[in-house]
Amino acid sequence: MNLYEGLRFPEGARWKDGRLWFSDMHTGEIFRADPGQPPEIVVRIDDQPSGLGWAPDGSLLVSSMTRRQVIRVDPAGVQSVFADLSGYTDAPINDMVVDHDGRAFVGGFGYDLYGDAPQRPGPIFVLEPNGDARIARDDLVFPNGLVILPGSRTLVVAETWAARLTAFTITGAGDLVDKRIWAPLPAGATPDGLCVDAESGIWVADISNGRFLRVTSGGTVTDHIDVGDRAPADCALGGRTLYLLTANSWQPSETGIRAGRIEAVKVSVPG
Repeated sequence: MNLYEGLRFPEGARWKDGRLWFSDMHTGEIFRADPGQPPEIVVRIDDQPSGLGWAPDGSLLVSSMTRRQVIRVDPAGVQSVFADLSGYTDAPINDMVVDHDGRAFVGGFGYDLYGDAPQRPGPIFVLEPNGDARIARDDLVFPNGLVILPGSRTLVVAETWAARLTAFTITGAGDLVDKRIWAPLPAGATPDGLCVDAESGIWVADISNGRFLRVTSGGTVTDHIDVGDRAPADCALGGRTLYLLTANSWQPSETGIRAGRIEAVKVSVPG
């Protein structure tokens, strides 16, 4: 079922308090939507927003990609810089997830993807609840979507150009240890956004191959949703509804026609 159209590049999908939240990377807008209702703009930032999360005080956190900052938006809509990562990387930052302790984990490109620069390893940053930031890892192949498995301290990261999902254990101090392959993906897969269900199955937006895959630990693909020539960017689960975020392309120069959309399908395992 097609829910929302007229977007450019929907990203950063999250389900919170019965609402779907998402960003439009190429307009700077962050939306929320009640099921079945048109989305409303919560805030605009002067950059490309990607990952979304929430601080322990309820403030919205937004990954500001090219500014390489995480922006805090308080309940009144006032914006401030929560963490500045520009001193750690000269490449865009990307998706984000907040753990049970209020720490945010943010991925980074590691190099200028859109400028066809040579590929370099990408970082994951950890942001403490007070905004203090550090590099947690710097050895990933384009870290992208991030999820934390239910009831665990396991962070799973999509490595887009390595066709795999990689896991870490989050220590009490917020460090990422015990790096391991959580799931190898089919050859040629390009995992972008992720979401996790109640059985720790992970839905993967395979951005270059027009499909969403549900995989389990070890790499078994249990479900497959084909979206044809669409570019799957992200996904989110609200109950048994899986929200599929797609665009016509992942290249910023090709998404000006507002062909991005969000569709919904029913799945067997809820979020």
